[in-house]
Amino acid sequence: MDAYIRLGIFLGVFIGLALAEYIWPRRKQILEISKRWPNNIGIALINVLLVRFCLPITLAGFSVVVSDNHWGFLSMTDLPLIVKIILSLILLDLVIYGQHVAFHHVPVLWRLHRVHHADTEIDVTTALRFHPIEIVVSMGIKFAAVAAIGAPAEAVLLFEVILNACAMFNHGNIYLPPEIDRALRCILVTPDMHRVHHSTITRETNSNYGFNIPLWDRLFRTYRAQPELGHKDMTIGLREFREPGEARIDRILTQPFRQPAKK
Repeated sequence: MDAYIRLGIFLGVFIGLALAEYIWPRRKQILEISKRWPNNIGIALINVLLVRFCLPITLAGFSVVVSDNHWGFLSMTDLPLIVKIILSLILLDLVIYGQHVAFHHVPVLWRLHRVHHADTEIDVTTALRFHPIEIVVSMGIKFAAVAAIGAPAEAVLLFEVILNACAMFNHGNIYLPPEIDRALRCILVTPDMHRVHHSTITRETNSNYGFNIPLWDRLFRTYRAQPELGHKDMTIGLREFREPGEARIDRILTQPFRQPAKK
């Protein structure tokens, strides 16, 4: 049942954001949608099938096992369910922030994660573009986190829905008026905030790691308000993988195992 809930919300958010990108685009995209979207969506479908057929249980289903066996420190407390849910959401978000930092700074993990950053445009489909091996590693981290925290099933399901929706939102090629962006980014990672993270400038790439809330970036001093060159003039992606052919799904799948072409 949780899979159908997530799918329904995912499709609703995706379609809504795709329409918003068409009506209120933030940047003019050079590489056509027809050369990016089928491949980004295709890699997402591969990841969904991989998780579906390789994992015997969903993350929410695993959280039921965790609760039944009283694993994790929250399972051992008598806190009200609403408090456990709130604490779980905060702690899981911190885990995702830490995971993201690690994928940037551990070389073998960066080889996987750079598939996401090699997209030379950024829009709602960029949020879907992750290498299958990174998805497997990420799921392992999430399972371990749920077990250690003792997160209830309600919190896990809610967290996954929020994470997917926020990831699509903050990757969106959507124009928000500056005053709305300033207000929103006090509590939520906005498209303008996260777009900085997809800059080709390394010090900008290594900033703004948050997906849901900006708290961790501010707390750990990885927050950067704006790109140096401005949102319309900044270059998205990686310097090493800029050929249009790199957008193909076969190139996406093999990229972690290839060295950048020498120029």
